[in-house]
Amino acid sequence: MGSGYSSAASQTSIAVGPQYDTTHVYVDPEHVDSFAKSFLATFGGSSTNQVIATVTPTPSSTTSQLLQTPVGTVSLFGFKTPIPHPFGLERTGYLVEDMDRAVAAARKAGAAVVVEPFPDPIGRDAVIQWPGGVNMQLYWHTRRPDYPALASVPENRVYVSKDAVGAFLRDFLLFSGGRITSDVGSASGREIGRENGTYRRVRLDSQFGKTTVFVTDGHLPYPYGHEFTGYEVEDLQRTLEKAKASGATVLVQPYHIEERLAAMVEFPGGYIAEIHQIKK
Repeated sequence: MGSGYSSAASQTSIAVGPQYDTTHVYVDPEHVDSFAKSFLATFGGSSTNQVIATVTPTPSSTTSQLLQTPVGTVSLFGFKTPIPHPFGLERTGYLVEDMDRAVAAARKAGAAVVVEPFPDPIGRDAVIQWPGGVNMQLYWHTRRPDYPALASVPENRVYVSKDAVGAFLRDFLLFSGGRITSDVGSASGREIGRENGTYRRVRLDSQFGKTTVFVTDGHLPYPYGHEFTGYEVEDLQRTLEKAKASGATVLVQPYHIEERLAAMVEFPGGYIAEIHQIKK
C-alpha cells in the first residue's frame, strides 16, 4: 500500500489463529452474569463454565470464563480482590505457539515486556507493550485448545498518536508477520465521532486477526477510544435489537462510513464495543 513497512513475513508463525484471540473484559463481580447473558444474547455462542482462579503472578482472585461467539471471543474477569497492576490495561490475549519464542520475538520487534512470563492454572502468560502504550497479553496453553473458525474475524481497534504510529506499525507488523491492507490518510472524522475533518486510518491483517489503527490528535468525543474491539455482523439492526433487549445500550446510533454501517454499544458492566455490518 506504499507504506514502506514490511512484516519480514514472520520467521515461523507465532500466532495460532484469530479464533484464539480474546478481548479481555473486566467487570465488577456483580455484573459478570448480566454481561455474559447480554453479550451472548447479542452475538450468539456459549460460555465455558465459570471458575474462580488466580490469573496474575501475584495473589488475586477472580471469576474467569470464556465467551465464544461466531464473531469473536471474550475472556471475562470479575475480580473479587483488587486487580494487581498492570492487569486490566491489556486489551487482548493472543494465543502463541511457544511462549519463550513469542516473548523473544516481541522484544526483538521493539515491544517492552511489562509482565514477564508466569504460570497460570492452564499454561503461561506474559504482557507486552507496543509503542503508543498499547498493551497486549500473550498466552500459551499446556493442552492446546481446538476452537472452530469464526464466521467473521473481529478487529482490534488501536488508537495511537501521530508521534507513535510509525514505531507501532513497524514493530507490530514485524512481530505479527502481518501486512497493511489499507492506509487512508483522509478518512472521515465521523468514524471517530467528529462531524468535520479527517484523520488517518490504517488496517492490518495477520494470523492474529484484524487490527485497525486510528491515528488521531486525541480530541475524541465519548465513547471513541474506549472500545477495544469491532465486531462484524450480518445484520446490524437486528443485532442492535438483540443487544437492547438483553440490557445493552446503544451509545452511537448507526452511521455509514464507506462500506460500513456501524454503531457503538455499551454492555452491562460498562464494556463498550463497535459493531458493524459490511454493505455488499
